[in-house]
Amino acid sequence: MTLTLLSRDGCGLCEEFADAFAAAFPAQREQLLIADVDSRPGWQGRYGLIIPVLLDDEGTVICETHFDETAVGAWLAAALKRAPA
Repeated sequence: MTLTLLSRDGCGLCEEFADAFAAAFPAQREQLLIADVDSRPGWQGRYGLIIPVLLDDEGTVICETHFDETAVGAWLAAALKRAPA
């Protein structure tokens, strides 16, 4: 399971989002990949104006613009249930 945080250099909200994620879910800190939203035209066109955006490994938006601990926690709980034993 990988979570991708779409960000941009110098984005204060993105840095706050990453810090809040790490504080709320320290065990998943290593699963958070921070990616430049401008590195892919599809990301830039779709999310370039609403970063930060947290995507799951299928590209589904978990939350955007601000860290939502409830949404991320619900997604993580559901992902753990789906994980093979």
